Amino acid sequence: MSSVPRQLSRLELSAQLKLALPIFGGQLAQSANGFVDTVMAGRVSALDLAAVAVGASIWVPVYLFMTGMLMSATSVLARHVGAKQLERINPLVHQVVTIAVVAGILAAILLCNTGPLLEFMDVDPAMRPLVVDYLIGLSWGMPGVALVLALRSYTEALSHTRPVLWISVIGLLVNIPINYVLIYGKLGIPAMGGVGCGWATAIVMWLMAAMMLVYVHRHRVYRNVRLSISPWHWEPKTIAYLLKLGLPVGMTIFFEVSVFCIIALFISQAGAEIVAGHQLTLNFTSLVFMLPLSFALAATTRVGLARGAGDPEGLLRAVKVSFKITLCIGCSAIVVLVLLRNWIPLIYTDNAEVIALASYLLLFAALYQISDAIQVTANGCLRGFEDTTIPMLLTLFAYWGVGLPLGYTLAMTNILVPAMGPSGFWLGIFAGLSFAALLLGLRLRWRLSQPLH
Repeated sequence: MSSVPRQLSRLELSAQLKLALPIFGGQLAQSANGFVDTVMAGRVSALDLAAVAVGASIWVPVYLFMTGMLMSATSVLARHVGAKQLERINPLVHQVVTIAVVAGILAAILLCNTGPLLEFMDVDPAMRPLVVDYLIGLSWGMPGVALVLALRSYTEALSHTRPVLWISVIGLLVNIPINYVLIYGKLGIPAMGGVGCGWATAIVMWLMAAMMLVYVHRHRVYRNVRLSISPWHWEPKTIAYLLKLGLPVGMTIFFEVSVFCIIALFISQAGAEIVAGHQLTLNFTSLVFMLPLSFALAATTRVGLARGAGDPEGLLRAVKVSFKITLCIGCSAIVVLVLLRNWIPLIYTDNAEVIALASYLLLFAALYQISDAIQVTANGCLRGFEDTTIPMLLTLFAYWGVGLPLGYTLAMTNILVPAMGPSGFWLGIFAGLSFAALLLGLRLRWRLSQPLH
């Protein structure tokens, strides 16, 4: 009889791999757009690289807030799929799209008005015009990418993640030549430098939205839950519930990412080379983070399906398998960052000062890989339970109550030790993520002890 649980665990592992690997490919391709922007802008000048870095520190938290806000829709949709309530999928997706379009428009307005923030944070005056123009160009794509996120929740809830991969890869491949044309001024277009990255990203966002719409409209996998525009369902109570779930998730992601971005803005006062070294480290570790995040998204779907089907054993199995995968990922990431720390910066730049700083900071980044993988997986499982408000409060405490204050104290003051500069911030990040992993793990353990409902 002991072979039966092992076989079920292998099936669960297979199901999570089937879900997570295409998501990872898609996430990696989307994140690689930032990698491409960083590399191509860095080839223009350190100032252009720094401007793109500071601009990313503003728009990425906004994008990830929208991602988190719409991510919770996956668990609601998956629960209805697991319960065989397919007639509710179309109305639910209508509410998700409504939220997404409004959020995308608000995000665009916000990004067009960042001048006062840059002045308040005392960003290098030479960077400010480049950052503002970069964000204005990129803002035009925010409604498009919000629509992509809404449709992604729909297709992931159906355990069909391939379109996320292929559409993201196509977007990446298109982004490279558009970047080249706009950054360096080809085909009669004036050279825009790093600003061109923003306009190129906006174009790619709308291209991905168009491809996603065509895919879900035509592919046979959606035939039993095909989306239709008419009649458009308007359910204020459903929107309120989705926002009740989604806003805490968005805030949770925002709390984590904004810590990194606030740090980038603090560091921006230190000069272009230090900003570039910090951004290089953050950019690469963000790519590494896509792998545990992808399995966390898969865990959300698997937990939601098990809840909808009323299968407590399957639910527990999904959680256990996701954490085993997470530990493997965290350990592997540490090995990669430590062994390759002197070679990774060479991908981005040939500036010796930037390379030396980034190689040093990658050691600090290696410290928190297991903590980061655990906290994102615990959060993914809790989303599957549609449990989002308490996790938001826990991460708020961990990131802003522990991580950022400690990082600022170590980096910018002499209170505990002589000011450490950027490495002090990265030690604060390690402390914050470790607290988040502990608190979210305890919350998940409590949730698993409750009756399934």
